[in-house]
Amino acid sequence: MNQFEQAQVDVGKLRPYILIGVGIILLLILISKSTVTIKTGYAGLYYYKFFGGIDPKDEPLEQGFHFIWPWDHVTIYAIRQQEKSETLTVLSSNLLDIKLDVTLFFQPFYKDLGLLEVNRGSNYVNDVVIPVMRSVAREVLAQYLPEEINTTKREAIEQEIKELMKVKLQGNYVQLNDILIRNITLPDKLRASIEKKLQQEQESLEYEFRLSKEKKEAERKRIEAEGIQNFQRIVTQSITRDLLKWKGIEATEKLSNSQNAKIVIVGNSEDGLPIILGDY
Repeated sequence: MNQFEQAQVDVGKLRPYILIGVGIILLLILISKSTVTIKTGYAGLYYYKFFGGIDPKDEPLEQGFHFIWPWDHVTIYAIRQQEKSETLTVLSSNLLDIKLDVTLFFQPFYKDLGLLEVNRGSNYVNDVVIPVMRSVAREVLAQYLPEEINTTKREAIEQEIKELMKVKLQGNYVQLNDILIRNITLPDKLRASIEKKLQQEQESLEYEFRLSKEKKEAERKRIEAEGIQNFQRIVTQSITRDLLKWKGIEATEKLSNSQNAKIVIVGNSEDGLPIILGDY
């Protein structure tokens, strides 16, 4: 038997093993094409290759392991909350450029994933969410002055943008959870003017506070003076000549009983009060 014949014999012996190996490989490929694993926070849409693609009425596939036909496939969607930030330049009501950062928190409606895929596509964030954010932010902010956007009406503006954007995104099968407006940048001259105005308002409030304080202090002093005046008038009316004589007699009596050295001279004046000399 020559080498060629020997090689044929060897191949013949290995053929069953080769066929088994090829079969295992084909089986693994078939299994990989017939299964799909969906991670936590995601859902899947079943695509029927020979039966019209995705059916919007189908319930999305939940997280976990799933079998599918090898010729079909599953489109995966993130269903947890997502965050998207954008730096916008908008015009205020007086046509001044304002830069600001807008951050959205959103997620697709789980039961509407089929409609979202069919009508908007898996790139819905760039095709729908971002354009809606830009459009609504410019529409709302165009109604306000720059100083209102940056100070007094900031929360009201955020709420107005949120409500309008929520309505528009709902029509596109997307749920808006929250919106934040940050890092509002005004033109330098306008910012300086606003700061000066705020400083003047603060100084005016401080002046009004001092004026009110001084008025209260003046009122306190007036009431105190009236009290002293009334006290003096009452005391003056209650002091009589007889009372003074009686107090003088009492004082003389106490001094006379005192152990200290003294000289008491009884006066002969109109009131008759004594004159006291010495230590007492």
